[in-house]
Amino acid sequence: MAQSNRDPTTSRHVVVIGAGAAGLVAARELRREGHSVVVLERGSQIGGVWAYTSQVEPDPLSLNPTRPVVHSSLYKSLRTNIPRECMGFTDFPFATRPHDGSRDPRRHPGHSEVLAYLRDFAKEFDIEEMIRFETEVVRAEPAADEENSGKWRVKSRSSDGVVDEIYDAVVVCNGHYAEPRHAHIAGIDSWPGKQIHSHNYRVPDPFKDQIVIVIGSSASGVDISRDIAKVAKEVHVSSRSTSPETYEMLPGYNNLWLHPVIETAREDGSVVFQNGKTVYADTIMHCTGYKYYFPFLDTKGKVTVDDNRVGPLYKHVFPPALAPGLSFIGLPWQITPFPMFELQSKWVAAVLSRRVSLPSQDEMMEDTKAFYDKLEASGIPKRYTHLMPDDSQFEYDNWLADQCDYPRIEKWREEMFYIGFKRIYAQSATYRDNWDDDHLIAEAYNDFVKFMSSYPELLPLLKT
Repeated sequence: MAQSNRDPTTSRHVVVIGAGAAGLVAARELRREGHSVVVLERGSQIGGVWAYTSQVEPDPLSLNPTRPVVHSSLYKSLRTNIPRECMGFTDFPFATRPHDGSRDPRRHPGHSEVLAYLRDFAKEFDIEEMIRFETEVVRAEPAADEENSGKWRVKSRSSDGVVDEIYDAVVVCNGHYAEPRHAHIAGIDSWPGKQIHSHNYRVPDPFKDQIVIVIGSSASGVDISRDIAKVAKEVHVSSRSTSPETYEMLPGYNNLWLHPVIETAREDGSVVFQNGKTVYADTIMHCTGYKYYFPFLDTKGKVTVDDNRVGPLYKHVFPPALAPGLSFIGLPWQITPFPMFELQSKWVAAVLSRRVSLPSQDEMMEDTKAFYDKLEASGIPKRYTHLMPDDSQFEYDNWLADQCDYPRIEKWREEMFYIGFKRIYAQSATYRDNWDDDHLIAEAYNDFVKFMSSYPELLPLLKT
């Protein structure tokens, strides 16, 4: 189903960095728009963060800058925290497919099913033919020579050596789940226990009979604390979103407690929480998120990462001073990711072909500064610049869709996301298997059938 409307007057030679979900859909949309596309992927397969490996980094906190980096951050038990129906690309439903028993039909499937879906997507749209596997981008920078003014010089390394190439545009899709952020704990340097970041967590077995402190109560913290509680003696979750007095045993467990932030760690092995409770722990698990990291990118200061804000970026995608030659897909978080990646990619592809125009550089900078000023006035820390926890993600999606003259996000998808998100906090232990939105599932499948009636060759992908 490879499609291309290549026109030499509007076609650009574009490199996509990364073959995860963002890179795959970016490659498809760029080729659909008529561009020549090369995808550079440092791994040996597609999937990005969804390509599970049992391998972990030798430094459990991933602090050593010269360490061998493992790009997957999946733990073995991970299941999606949003339903598959609203997670899929808009024109390639993540529906339950006919299969030989090897697939995971659950609404919140495990990570292997997401990878299988991405492989289905890549196969359906002949994306792998554009990918160079086991190829690491060493450097990407604006070309300095006059002959290639306005273009990008990209150096990549593979088993064949280093290649130096010129592209019209660079689309960065390298993800943001490989460079860990850590909690700052008073006294931690003299604390004798072990520390690990969730990036290097795979299975609970190493924590058998231990007392473990898990820092963080977002999705990974919730999952990992419950996973470890199956084998550990005690698990204590430290959450900065609770009140300073919080101390409670979590429902359904006799060895899992919730606390506020850690006040200090001591050299005798104890850890004191803000609620005054003291725990002698064996291990501290940092489920504290990740940093945006682009070690290959050299923009001479025109794009920076400051307290986890990648900027300045117009609408989280284009740096005004370098647009449209440089763009980023997939920076926002706490979102329904695949549809957003798709819409961002459609926008980038249309801008590069000049079918859609960007505002002037000054206008983009003014809009971006106004957005940053609004965050500051609302008391939102800079590190949350790319966080979209509320209606903003769907407002943003619909803005992108309007730019590209594409249908807006379906109402059932919005409702399904909101209902599911509330369930995560209201019934964190059971939300993946108990739900009450069957009416939205019916709407989703009806919409899939209507949409795909224009593509009869895709209809067998829906469960019959």
